[in-house]
Parts: sequence; structure tokens; C-alpha cells
Amino acid sequence: MPELTKPPSPDASPHASPYVSPCVSRYTARIDGRGYVFGDLRTVMAKASPFRSGDALAGLAAQSEEERMLARTVLADVPLARFLDEVLIPYEDDEVTRLIVDTHDPVAFAEIAHLTVGGLRDWLLGDAADTAALTRIAPGLTPEMAAAVSKLMRNQDLILVAQKCRVVTRFRNTIGLPGRLSVRLQPNHPTDDPKGIAASMLDGLLYGCGDAVIGINPASDDPAAIVKLIEMIDAFRQRYDVPTQSCVLTHVTQTIDAIERRAPVDLVFQSIAGTQRANAGFGIDLALLREAHHAALSLARGTVGENVMYFETGQGSALSADAHHGVDQQTCEARAYAVARAFRPLLVNTVVGFIGPEYLYNGKQIIRAGLEDHFCGKLLGVPMGCDICYTNHADADQDDMDTLLTLLCVAGVNFVMGVPGADDIMLNYQSTSFHDALYARRVLGLGRAPEFEQWLVKMGVTDADGHLERVPSAQRLLPAAHALLDERR
Repeated sequence: MPELTKPPSPDASPHASPYVSPCVSRYTARIDGRGYVFGDLRTVMAKASPFRSGDALAGLAAQSEEERMLARTVLADVPLARFLDEVLIPYEDDEVTRLIVDTHDPVAFAEIAHLTVGGLRDWLLGDAADTAALTRIAPGLTPEMAAAVSKLMRNQDLILVAQKCRVVTRFRNTIGLPGRLSVRLQPNHPTDDPKGIAASMLDGLLYGCGDAVIGINPASDDPAAIVKLIEMIDAFRQRYDVPTQSCVLTHVTQTIDAIERRAPVDLVFQSIAGTQRANAGFGIDLALLREAHHAALSLARGTVGENVMYFETGQGSALSADAHHGVDQQTCEARAYAVARAFRPLLVNTVVGFIGPEYLYNGKQIIRAGLEDHFCGKLLGVPMGCDICYTNHADADQDDMDTLLTLLCVAGVNFVMGVPGADDIMLNYQSTSFHDALYARRVLGLGRAPEFEQWLVKMGVTDADGHLERVPSAQRLLPAAHALLDERR
């Protein structure tokens, strides 16, 4: 990279970057006599982002690596407090912005209020930023601050800091403890066939998966069909006293309807985004989420806690809805975590490669996005998991998913997906399998949620050390699957 040259700046603060000019714009830099002017903080953020296809599609990406690095130089010297004064999406136009501003905790922020974005990076990587400190400052961070500092970090930096963050949640078991990795058992079926779903559930349980949630994406949006799926999972859970939670991942209005029908709803699911307009595209707003949250709490079905919400997100959702307001896709994604944080969820996961190569083109971009999302969510105090995935028309493969799975598990991800064979035959995308979770747990010495782990031993699925005992467990659980199918015929 060419050497940076210092522009004339007689009025500059002695603590300001020598490469940022106070003239014309406070977001100005020069290199080899050429000037770069970034019109506002939103532009600096977008230009500083690692390259990805979604930002290029939106016309927001830096036009060269030189421009990207100069934008990062400028961003590093932006005081954190400026994000409270210069919001990226106007307060009066967007309820997510209002949520971020109105719920900001100035007491928690005071500890880091003197820092710039670059100073925050240095502090996060230092020993002073231990788990207690990161938990303490989380309410004082805005999503834009988290997104900004992530743009200055290498992958190893994102992993190191995220590994120090701990967000523990509870419903029927405890998720997010150190040295643990939970798995969502995802037994989807293209026709919601009970036999197919039951077979996948049994397969996943025999691999020790399902402690995060047994969660089905329904093929139908028929209310009666959704209630049947809810009742089917709950019947199995109650019959064998499984210490986990169930969820049918339908629209929040369908779940409210199921609650009104007195269905045994554990968790309320909804896809969310980082702008009001993008959420409107999902058919939701904050008021509707509050209604669903209150409805789920009223059932009081949790045994060890009352975290009742499950949210999914993904970089590119705001752009695909033409609702990004000129904000880069990673910052929009971080803003979705402010929505999640407001409802104290049990689970949040970025479905990182699901939206397609228009937004994350290849394995390299998917890996980077997954680490960014996990870092930003954990830093903001959100219980982050990841659907480590890609669509079949992306320039990615299962080796890329192995890499991201390993990196996220080192970084302390709360949970990942467990899909039979890693191939979701209903949603038609590639994710991670029950075998992949076994690999991660074995290589990194990770346990399951403690309550679920004890149940697996009691049922003979694993021994006391967590190793699988497949033949005895099959003999114990196969009658359960047959009984479940007999009930649904």
C-alpha cells in the first residue's frame, strides 16, 4: 500500500489521526496527494466494510482497497460518542433507531465513553476486557459501535473477543455456559409428514442433539397443521421428560393464534431485521413482538428460566427488501440484534449464507460474515448461534462450512444447527449435520446443556463422559418413535 501523507491541518487536535483532515469534512483522508471525502458516518462505515457482494450490489462498497483502508483509518479515529449524535437512520423515520437510542444505557457506556473506535478495538483485545467487563458494558454499546469496531478487526480478533463474551439463557435447560455447545435439532420435511419428522428427531437424539431446541420449519401455514406439529413434538417431549424446548418456526401471528388455541407453545419464533421497513416486509413491528412475548410468558412453561423468544437474522435481509437506507448490510444486521436484545430471547441465530450469493458471494465472505455476526451479537449481550449454511448456487462448499463451524466453536458460539446429512430437504439449502456437532464436541472437548446431558446418560444415549452408546439408546427410544407415529396415523 502507498505511504500515507499527512495533509496540512494546523487546527487539528494533538490526539487526532495525522491522516484525517479537519477541512471540508471531518471524514476526509489523503494519500499520495489524492483526497478522499466520505460525506457522513454512514458512508465511512460502508466503505470500511470488508468486500461483499451485497454492498457492491447496493452501490455502497469501496471502489478500491486503497479507499477501503483509508475509510478504516478514518473510522478508527471516530469517537464512540459520535454514534449517539449522528445516527445512521433518522430517529423520526425508524422505530429500530428509536429503540436503540431510547434504551441506550449511559451508565454502562461511561466506562468506554472516552474511546474512539480504534481505541475500543485495542481495549477489547486487552486483558482488562474480561467476561465481567464485557457483560458490564454491553448495554452501553449500540449496534453501530459494535459493527464499526468489527470492521477494524481480523478474523482472529473477532474470535478472541467473542470467546470472552458469555450470554447464558434458560427455559428447560441452560444454554451458553463455558465449554458447552448446543444444537438445534431441525427435522424439517417437505410435506410435514409425521413419519419423516419422527425419523429425523430420533436420528438427532441418538447423536445427542436437540438441547438448543427441537425446531421445525413447517411446509404449511395452515393454523391447524401448525398446532398438530406443536402437539406432536410436545407429546414426545412429555412422554420421555426431555429437558429441552420445542418450536414450530412459523410467523409470529400464527404462534399467537396457536397460543389462543391453547397449543403447548414453548418458544415464539420470528425472523427480524435491522430497520423498521425491513421488519414491515416480514409483517411485523415492535408492538407485535411485544404482544407475542407477553403471550408466551403468560404460559409459564419454562422450568429453569423464562427466555421464550427465538429470532433468526441474516446479512442482506434489509437490502433484499430495499429497506437499508444506504446502510451497509453488516451494520443493518447488527441493528437487528438490538431488536432481539429488547426481548431477552433464548436463542438468536444468523442464517448466514441462506439469502444467497447476491449478498455473500462465496465461502470467504460467508465465513467472515458469520464471525462478524457472532462477535457483534455477543458483544451486545445477545445469545448468538449460527446456521452455518449456503445455498446450492453460491461459490461455497461443505469444507467452507467445516472451517466456519470450527472457528465459531472456538469463539464460543451458543448453538449450531443439526440437520440430517446437512441437507435440508424442505428448505433446499446446505447446513451442518448431527455428525458435524459430534466432530466439534470431540475436537474441542465441548459438552451439551447440562440438564440435557444428564438426560442422555439416563436414557443410555451417552455414557457418563458424553460418548455415544448407540445400540442401547436405540432400543430405549425406538418404541417412543413408533408410539408417536401410531398416535398420528
